[in-house]
Order: sequence, then structure tokens, then C-alpha cells
Amino acid sequence: MQWTTPDTDEALAEELAQGLRVSKTCGQLLAQLGFRSKESAEDFLRPRLAHLDDPFALTNLEAAADRIVAAVNRAEDVVVFGDYDVDGITSTVQLVGMLRRLGLEPRFCVPRRLEEGYGLSREAMERVFDGRFPQLFIALDCGTNAHEPIAYLADQGIDVIVIDHHQAKEEPAGACTMVNPHVHDTEDAPWRHLCTAGLVFKLLHGLLRKLREADDPRVETIQLKDTLDLVALGTIADLVPLHRENRILSWYGLHHLRANGRVGVRALAEVSGIDGAQEMSSADISFKLGPRINACGRLADASRPIELLLGKNADTCREVAKELDALNKERQSIERGITQVAEARAGEEFADLPGVILYDKDWHPGVVGIVASRVSRHLHKPCVILGAEGDMAKGSGRSVANVDLVEVFHRCSHLLDHWGGHPMAAGVSLKAENVEDFTRCFNDSLLALHPDGLPEASLAVSAWLDPDDLNIALLEELARLHPFGQGNPEPVFGLQGVCLDEAPITFGQNNFRFRLPDGSSRGIAGIAWNLGEPPEAGQPINMALRFAWNHWRGKRYPQVTLIDWKNS
Repeated sequence: MQWTTPDTDEALAEELAQGLRVSKTCGQLLAQLGFRSKESAEDFLRPRLAHLDDPFALTNLEAAADRIVAAVNRAEDVVVFGDYDVDGITSTVQLVGMLRRLGLEPRFCVPRRLEEGYGLSREAMERVFDGRFPQLFIALDCGTNAHEPIAYLADQGIDVIVIDHHQAKEEPAGACTMVNPHVHDTEDAPWRHLCTAGLVFKLLHGLLRKLREADDPRVETIQLKDTLDLVALGTIADLVPLHRENRILSWYGLHHLRANGRVGVRALAEVSGIDGAQEMSSADISFKLGPRINACGRLADASRPIELLLGKNADTCREVAKELDALNKERQSIERGITQVAEARAGEEFADLPGVILYDKDWHPGVVGIVASRVSRHLHKPCVILGAEGDMAKGSGRSVANVDLVEVFHRCSHLLDHWGGHPMAAGVSLKAENVEDFTRCFNDSLLALHPDGLPEASLAVSAWLDPDDLNIALLEELARLHPFGQGNPEPVFGLQGVCLDEAPITFGQNNFRFRLPDGSSRGIAGIAWNLGEPPEAGQPINMALRFAWNHWRGKRYPQVTLIDWKNS
């Protein structure tokens, strides 16, 4: 893997460091994030909810809020229809919870993935309607491209609101009130990259403003910030860029998650092995809470995590959390088996091609996205993994840096029944008989878009340090940069010419522990995952690593995670 060092304006980095009274390293990181003034960097380091823009600046949001106010005042029958991933689930919980506090009893639904597929299917809608049409139907995290289902709802006299952040493949669905920044708002809008959980928060902000302006007594005790834990869950899990309004919402949301005020979150954190005394991080969402919420949508009925997050009874929430944990373990077991086969096949069948498409009728469509991520990282190639559903092949694709999966899928759209998503991750379904043609088209498109070959795998080293620089003061500064994620990656630091005093201790498969000399008697604890053979003691090496607190049994200590190493 090629190591690169971002171009950094050192004069600017020094200016930021002095102006903000932070270290040179922190100044470099802020300069690399694109901040050009002390004021803009300070806004980043000190997010404020007051800096959120007017919710009614979003196109159609005021109209959506007005329609919901009317539904509340008329005690209408409302159906909330969400997606089955973390963003869709947390969006649904936000809206259903708020409507309940305002006196409604909305019905809610998420698709059953294996039987009903993604989005607004007639099967899922008819299941929740059960012969009784609502007066208002609200689709969350889906609906932008659902022309036929929305037209069907409108024909029944049902008002439709769509809150979504997916891109439109053609003219977006009509006959509804749609709030979607990628459809209606400008590229530079502060809310442009909000996921649906963030958009629903803005909607609830507008809704409460309307009701407060009308002196509605129902909102006197409602604190909108109490939903920020859900916004952080959805925002970080959905891999949207963590800057501007996403930065503010996720930063405050993590603090609310740490407080563990929601009974269901507390139960989920407990089964996830998160110490109640520790601070919660974006990694806890990405690798512990998020996968357990997602597991239900992948393998079972995604209404269970909604019930968990809406729940008030600790014993009931604990039982549901245990269900989600068991499903996640089942998901992991299925995924490991498929990954092993997929990596072997990909290495044999696609060694000389820029992309990978693998299909097996026995693979579970609910876990193929995770497998695609693993294979894509392993081979550094765009990858699509497909399972079977009747005569259809359904699955997910994952890409690598600077290769736009949406653009590739668009070139192959004549072979696809449904597809959509983001440049780095997208879902797809097609007739199984078309998989072979899709494989050819996929690779031909990659060759056409990247005639000189795919971008080489690289690792950006944010700053080169001495071991003595890895100290508590740096950890405190890194804490101010949290949460890390898309658009705000966790920094990777480089060390040159390091010699380990003791041989690393191997464990598991290709993992090892070590001690990094730092001038103290014990050194800094280090760990490496899936890096194969460790370096020898006394051998001068260059290291690329991350630096963070490790929490264990109610205590914390500094730890480095080795990402890559090379002989000096």
C-alpha cells in the first residue's frame, strides 16, 4: 500500500495552532480539513445548536410541517413508513415518538426485506393498511423514486409526505410533498448532506415551532434535543459527511447517547459490551450499536428495533436487545461463511478484471452488503455481491476511493430492475439470468471510466510524529475533533525508525499485541488486526497508526492501533 502525506499549508497550520492555542499537530489536522480561519476552525471545535439553519429554509419543509400540524389538530389516521436500516429506523422512531406525544397513535411500518424488498412496495403498504386507508402517509428514507406507489396512494385520496436524502434517478416522484435536499436544494446548502434522521430532526423543529407559535399547550414539556441521540445513531451509521449541520447534530447527539437517557439505548449498549461508565464514540455506533439494529432488518422484522427505541419498560427493552444481539451473532456467522467463499472466488475469477460481481442462489441477501465491503477492501476493487430471491438476484455493491458506483450502475441500468444509493455503496436487483451480462457491463464501464486503471490503494498519513508526541495532551485535542467519520476521518499518524524492545505477541488469525517505546518504563500499548506476520524486536520500522483511549473494565488507557508498517 502506498503511503501519502496530504499537502498542508504549514503557515496556516501554525496560525491556527497559535490562534486556537492548540498543538502544531492539531493545527495541521485542522488545516487539512479545509479550515482557513481561526473563526471557522473554532466553530468546528465548538459546535453549537444555535448554528443550525432555519428549518423552513429547506424546500417544502414548512408545507410538510403545516400538513402534520393539521393531522395533529384533526386527530387524523397517520401511517409512518420507514426504511429498515439504522437511518430509516431512527427516523421512524423520532417521528412516531413525537406524534405520540402530540396525542396521535400513528401506525408505523418498515418493509420485511426478504418478502417485500426495499422501499414503498404495495405488499408492505397493504400489510400496514390492513384494509384501512390513512389520511396522511409519511415515507422516511425512501420514496424519491417511488412514482407508482405514490400515484397509487394519491388515487386513494391519501396525502403523501416524503422525507428522503437519496438521489433521484429521473424526475422525482410527484403527487406528494417532498423534502429532499438532493432534489430541491443547492449544492452549498448547510443541510445538503443530512441523512433522513437529520432531516426528520429539522422537520420536528419546524413542527414544534408552528405549534409553539399557536400557543399549543401540548408542546410545553417537549425538548427537541431529547431526540438527538437518535439523530447521531442515524447520521454516523449512514456514512454521510460529518461536517456543517451533520457535525453539529452528531456531536450533540453523541453526548446524549453517552447520557444513556433512552431505555432502549441503555439496553442495547449493555448487550453490545459498552461500559456504562465510558464515553460513547462514533466507533461504538459503527461497530456495536448500528450492526445490532441493522441485523434485524437483514434477517428478520425491522420493527423490533423500533419497538426497542420507543420502549419505556427496562425488562422488555432488555429482552428485545438480547434478540437483536442474537440476530447479530447469526448475521456474523452467515457473513463469515459467505466472505470466505467470496474472497476465494473473487481471487480466482476476477484477478485480471477491475471489478468483482459474485452471485450465488444460496447466499442470504440480508448480509451481502457486509460481504461486499470485506471483499472490496481485501482486493481494493469495486465489488457487488448478489443473493437470490425467486428469479431475481439482489444484493449490494461497495466501491473504493474515487470510483463512483452510482455512475457505473447508471451505465448498466438497462440490465437492472432496481438500483440506487451512494457513490461508495449502492443496492441493486436484476433478473438472475442477466447476472452474466451485468458482470461484463460492470467491468466494461470501469475500464471506460478508468482507462489507466483503478486508483492505487493508498493510506493518508496526516502527520509524522515522534513517539513522545503520543501523549495525553494529544488525546485531549483529538477528543475535540470527534466524532470521526465520512468527511472527518480519524487521523493516521506516522512514526519513523521505531524499534520494538520486545517481540509482539500474536493471537487469533494475523493479529498481534505490542508495546511501543515512548521513553517511559512501560511504553504505549499497541494492537494490530489482520496484518499478518509482526515485525521483529529491534528491527527499525516505519509505522502508520491511530491513537485513542482504550476502555477496559471501567478504566481507560492510551493505545495505538497499527494500520500498516514497513521496514525503515
